[in-house]
Amino acid sequence: MFDYATLKLIWWLLVGVLLIGFAIMDGHDMGVGTLLPFLGKDDTDRRVMINSVAPHWDGNQVWFITAGGAVFAAWPLVYATAFSGLYWALLLVLFALFFRPVGFEYRSKLPNPAWRKGWDWGLFAGSAVPALVFGVAFGNLFQGVPFDLDDSMRSSYSGSFWALLNPFALLCGVVSLSLLTLQGATFLSHRVEGPLQRRTILAARVCGVVLLVSFSLAGMWVARMEGYVLESIPDVRGVLTPLMKEVGRAPGGWFANFNNFPQLWIIPVLAYAGVGVVLASIGGGWTLLSFVASSVACVSVILTAGVALFPFVLPSSTHPDVSLTAWDATSSQLTLTVMLWVALIFTPIVVAYTSWAYRVMAGKITRDYIAANDKQLY
Repeated sequence: MFDYATLKLIWWLLVGVLLIGFAIMDGHDMGVGTLLPFLGKDDTDRRVMINSVAPHWDGNQVWFITAGGAVFAAWPLVYATAFSGLYWALLLVLFALFFRPVGFEYRSKLPNPAWRKGWDWGLFAGSAVPALVFGVAFGNLFQGVPFDLDDSMRSSYSGSFWALLNPFALLCGVVSLSLLTLQGATFLSHRVEGPLQRRTILAARVCGVVLLVSFSLAGMWVARMEGYVLESIPDVRGVLTPLMKEVGRAPGGWFANFNNFPQLWIIPVLAYAGVGVVLASIGGGWTLLSFVASSVACVSVILTAGVALFPFVLPSSTHPDVSLTAWDATSSQLTLTVMLWVALIFTPIVVAYTSWAYRVMAGKITRDYIAANDKQLY
């Protein structure tokens, strides 16, 4: 169907699509969870916020789970190296995510205010911590991760959890957190009304400004950073290992793809345009347009990072030559072909039933609706 090099490129794109799907779909309910303790002035407000995402939050996590499965199947070396070396960071994300299903299910089981407030903060942690850590992870990719590979492709990691929390990575964490919180705020503004909606609109504007500032600062930082450059590699159409190439580092190296293909600059420009549309439209009642514009910003921010890194997937800071790329860290041609057919069959089905579910459950969530269905809702 496709040659090996084309399949490698397709799966780099498909993993990116899954990450974008996660940012758009799971991102908006994580954004609502992040805003929960701050925008909900009373218990009814918070129940309105929770029930705005309640029908979909668990289904949205399919994007995250599928992305992890795709990395395991398409890039096994990346999966093995990242999930072992970055074990504590991933464990932090996992423990934070535990609060989401338990919080949604148990928060409203008891009328006790302290009980409900505790779960509100649990839902906040289960939403904000993963959003922050995902950005921190991307920030460390630009700086390189300290690992090496031996002749049998076994990885050894020489870093620590605390080293991951460096200033640039934390700045990228702010980009990620503000991006997903903006996605949640625009979604929530479309689902609620009254004073809660007004507070949500203000939150969206604040998140939009924070995103623009942090994204700009991260871009300027990357421009001054030594980026990785692929100096030599055998024919990418063949079977390769990470030990077969030479990698160098050069100032501004992460901008090489943008400089070689100037049309790619439209991607980060669209990030600014998307946030600009949100800021201009959300206060005028164009809440659906604001959500679409925020989704465009999600796509653009993730693609900006992906294009800058390409073809690197997991660069090594201690041994650059063993950095994992889309060309040499992939599964076999047969595996990628079978997975592609699975993706072509099932992805449209997932998109179709998700679209149907959102259409069926569209509409405003109001305080009166919560009062009328007090025993049936979260």
